[in-house]
Amino acid sequence: MKVAVLGFGTVGVGVYEMLGQAEGLEQGTVLVRAGKNDAAFKRTSIEDIISDPEIWAVAEVMGGIEPAFSYASAVLKAGKHFVTSNKALVAEKGLELSKLAYENNAGFMFSAACGGAVPILHNLSLAVESDKILSISGILNGTTNYILDSMQRLGLDYEEALKDAQRLGYAEADPAADVSGMDALRKIMLACAVAYNMLPTEGLLNEGIENITAEDVKHFMVRGYTCRLMVRGGRTDESVYAYVEPVLFRAGAPECSVMQNNNMACYEGENSGRISIIGQGAGRYPTASAVLRDLSGILSGRKYMLRENCRAVKAENDKFKQLYYVRLPEAMASLIPAESVDVENKTARLITKPLSVQEMHSKAAEIRKNGGKIFFAEIGG
Repeated sequence: MKVAVLGFGTVGVGVYEMLGQAEGLEQGTVLVRAGKNDAAFKRTSIEDIISDPEIWAVAEVMGGIEPAFSYASAVLKAGKHFVTSNKALVAEKGLELSKLAYENNAGFMFSAACGGAVPILHNLSLAVESDKILSISGILNGTTNYILDSMQRLGLDYEEALKDAQRLGYAEADPAADVSGMDALRKIMLACAVAYNMLPTEGLLNEGIENITAEDVKHFMVRGYTCRLMVRGGRTDESVYAYVEPVLFRAGAPECSVMQNNNMACYEGENSGRISIIGQGAGRYPTASAVLRDLSGILSGRKYMLRENCRAVKAENDKFKQLYYVRLPEAMASLIPAESVDVENKTARLITKPLSVQEMHSKAAEIRKNGGKIFFAEIGG
């Protein structure tokens, strides 16, 4: 099967190289920006790929919504298989692309959009055929894991850890999508769609790590906690819950052993129990290997990750209650119901009474609206 590649950046180069070595797959043309077509296999027009009868599949590794969505739509309408590593594209346009794929008998796969080489979406798509998925969780952003790990094991402050991550290529020059939790949120959206046949597009909540300080880290490490940015997803009666937030784990929890920029994806099956997978969540070859896994899956007859009747839903993040660790100004401490409060230098650190995710995120938003600086993390995992 000859495969065209859209994009020739870090991952695109990896996909193209690996196509030359993969059994049953063959290098096709590569779409590049105008002025970058400096080799015979490079093209600057998507029409050259759409009209080529030798191209059976297209791998998109450009990123962004447009022109990726327009290209993907054209590819699928032409009856060619479409594989992507673009989580933003699938989170926003996945249902539309899935519909086009079924209408045109073309494959649509995207396991590389979540976890890089960690095959969480691939495994979920197989598991749902014989098991009921009870919950999904994990560390699905290597940038934030590297920052938190560096703050905790190396004693760096947030800015130092971020600069170190950027120097090593683990963080972008603009790290907003990673540190805000948005990147991880898109991944749990996709995982819910695969596991529960429902893509949450509203009601989603994400709290990142931008507000953590070195003093916070010292405070909870003295108490035996390690902080990780976690995704959570699962079924409710009519919908799903799906959110991202920092979580404090006691020593010995598996999440504490996930260091540097590694990912850890977990799901619990009714029959299988808890399954955990640890590995590289990004990078040229880890991500490219996931793209080729999808292409090989299409070769063997597995063409879809989303079922034909997958639908958009509003996430319900008010169904379960848990305790939170919160740091905020002393003057605002009364705004959050607490089981215990410690105050020092006009800063309050408290353990909340049981709150739903919706309640905690809403209270944090109210405090920030009124000028207060707050950090919070779920306790206990």
